[in-house]
Amino acid sequence: MSSQHHTSAPTERHRLEGPRNHYLSYLISIILTMIAFAVVLYGGLDRSFIIFFIVGIGVVQVIFQLAYWMHMKDRGHMFPIVGLAFGTFVALSAVAAAVYWVWW
Repeated sequence: MSSQHHTSAPTERHRLEGPRNHYLSYLISIILTMIAFAVVLYGGLDRSFIIFFIVGIGVVQVIFQLAYWMHMKDRGHMFPIVGLAFGTFVALSAVAAAVYWVWW
């Protein structure tokens, strides 16, 4: 059994990233958060624009978090991606059904 375990140096395909991408992702998340605070503090913008802008920034931050902190950009992560997509579909369907049920 131990003969099947390989310990070799990382190749181009499996090279280690190191913390650089984590630092970059963290910095981008901080900058996006500061932009969201600045938009709200400015106060001269339309309320619906602010809401859509903050939701858009939130979606961008979720993508960064999934790609870099949860390593969804790497190979072999299709099952968690499908699970997240299905969960998002179910959640959005539930919200749409609740809105439809309440207002119509």
